Amino acid sequence: MGDTVTSAQRSENMKRIRSANTRPELTIRRMIYRLGYRYRIHVKKLPGTPDIVFSSKRKIIFVHGCFWHFHQNCRAGRIPNSKVTYWHPKLMRTRARDEAHLEKLASLGWKVLVIWECELKDTSEVELKIQKFLE
Repeated sequence: MGDTVTSAQRSENMKRIRSANTRPELTIRRMIYRLGYRYRIHVKKLPGTPDIVFSSKRKIIFVHGCFWHFHQNCRAGRIPNSKVTYWHPKLMRTRARDEAHLEKLASLGWKVLVIWECELKDTSEVELKIQKFLE
């Protein structure tokens, strides 16, 4: 028989999920540092509180989790089978919010790169993508 998760257990699990300093974000930050670039993190004055900011270059990198940001081109970016009426609107709001942040940043003159969690399966490809973006 399958395990049933109580509401309290699910709530506790969700509390443990971080929005900043996630494993994918730390991987990207180490990679960028190793490439010789310096940056600021989680700049609250900018729309969307970008994960990584290169102020002098006016460039930003967001590191998105495929599930939380509803990555359409990825298996992890799908709506769960349970509580579809909850998850679908929530994930659609997140996607709309992300798009609004990207538009606002572009209007302010920032160039933005979004790196998806699933892209980290090939770190050499991501490294090349970052180098090209920052040049």
